Amino acid sequence: MTSESKENYQKLVKLIKRHNRAYYQQNKPSIPDDEYDALISRLKTVESDHPEWVTADSPTQTLGEVPDKNFRTVPHKVPMLSIDNTYSDDEFLQFDQRVRKLHDPKYPLSYVTELKLDGISLALHYSKGKLVQALTRGDGKSGDDVTANARQISGIPENLTSSKNQIPDYLEVRGEVYIRKKDFLDLNRDREESGSDIFANPRNAAAGTLKLLDSDEVKKRKLQFSAHGIGFVSDGNWFRSFDHLYKEYEKMGLTLSSRYRHCANAADALKACHEELLTRSELPFDVDGMVVKVNEVVHHRTLGFTAKSPRYMVAYKFPAERKVTQVLSVDYQVGRTGIVTPVANLTPVFISGSTVSRSTLHNFDEIKRLDVKIGDQVLLEKSGDIIPKIVMVLSDRRTGGETVIHPPKKCPSCKAELTKTEGEVAIRCINRSCPSVLKAGLIHFASRKAMDIEGMGDAVVAQLLDKGLVKSFADIYELKKEQLVELELCKDKKADKLLAAIEKSKAQSFSRLLYALGINNIGEKAAYMIAQRFGNFEQLFKASQEDIDAIPEV
Repeated sequence: MTSESKENYQKLVKLIKRHNRAYYQQNKPSIPDDEYDALISRLKTVESDHPEWVTADSPTQTLGEVPDKNFRTVPHKVPMLSIDNTYSDDEFLQFDQRVRKLHDPKYPLSYVTELKLDGISLALHYSKGKLVQALTRGDGKSGDDVTANARQISGIPENLTSSKNQIPDYLEVRGEVYIRKKDFLDLNRDREESGSDIFANPRNAAAGTLKLLDSDEVKKRKLQFSAHGIGFVSDGNWFRSFDHLYKEYEKMGLTLSSRYRHCANAADALKACHEELLTRSELPFDVDGMVVKVNEVVHHRTLGFTAKSPRYMVAYKFPAERKVTQVLSVDYQVGRTGIVTPVANLTPVFISGSTVSRSTLHNFDEIKRLDVKIGDQVLLEKSGDIIPKIVMVLSDRRTGGETVIHPPKKCPSCKAELTKTEGEVAIRCINRSCPSVLKAGLIHFASRKAMDIEGMGDAVVAQLLDKGLVKSFADIYELKKEQLVELELCKDKKADKLLAAIEKSKAQSFSRLLYALGINNIGEKAAYMIAQRFGNFEQLFKASQEDIDAIPEV
């Protein structure tokens, strides 16, 4: 029995929902996978002890994705669920024990294993062998219709090629959309050269591409599709096992993971997971584990489902990849709120699909906790295969020549005195004219969740500041074409597009504008709640402190 109070439980639910919004709706994971999974595990434990607290919108009962307003929303014929995770051999063997306890012993029991691609789930609907619809997972009950974009993805045939009598009249093929490491690096290089924001990781690139309104651009980005499952099928007895299903898929011209295996038992399945872990860095695409499935369909009906996942399959998650590197120096970055963040410059090391040469140290409390110094050999990992993170110092390798990292006294950008508020770990630059604060603020103002000024990414903002064309948010709306064409990244048509995006942003909602201003402690949700309460700045300025305090989550 846990000692969690109901209030703490509700806070945990809100925290996980916030991380879900960042991951599913914004394609910007806010914490590493292992930390998120630990929160979910804690939530499940609390709900097991207090089932009376569980509501229908709990993160354990729902998926985190929501429909995109730019695409038609279509109900799934069969719910599109997620997969439960395991993180060790013992946890996987517990899954095997649950399966054996519930399965029908009259029938054979085996497993199939396959790579867990780090991409975006997609359901392909074929009627009489012809592709008629492609849906994202969405919230699991309904998804976005991205059929036009799916037709541009490699591995998705327009027509299935097996003999007619072998293809069900209606077949829903489920699988993963992803982008190969090389294509991801090429895409980011092109975006950087054009002044666009780069993608944080291949999954984000795949997610963003799938929701583009320009199908020709989708084709250029070289997305791939790999089939791994099935949804609705007109003939419920069409396939006997996953092994049988995959062989049929291959005959139809569908692309599958070349690494799937049929395993006689749990020991063989674990062996397959261990072997794939050793070679993950050699793969041309990102994976974050293996999926292990009960092979025989007869057991699927017996085992059934939870609210979020089938009981006949599980993910065997790989640990984050780690490499040894060295701290060469420390730079200091100034954010839009003036917070100064130490960033370690590292000996470049290739890890989880990309070369890493920098890692945030977060703050000086973290530097003290790690006891990290310039010159130290450190162990680096990509948390969730996304965010580089120093996890420990290899202090036994110290030579005595390492240098202590001291907090700066002056802002590295404007040279103003830095301050630290009691109770905070951060040090800040409070000069609102600081070039770095202004740059970060402008980038945030133009970002997709704020004013959504397409084409005004980091590089364009930097050039606007260098030329002295923008010194405040208001200056953005005074820009002229003759000024923009002087910028290296804004020639002719790009200047026209940027001006059109700026004009379009004038129609954004009050909540978006409030969020775009970058007010301390006013995030997207708080801005929305304030806007719902007051409607405009005139009413907000009239509000008392009591009026503000009465707003939830503010």
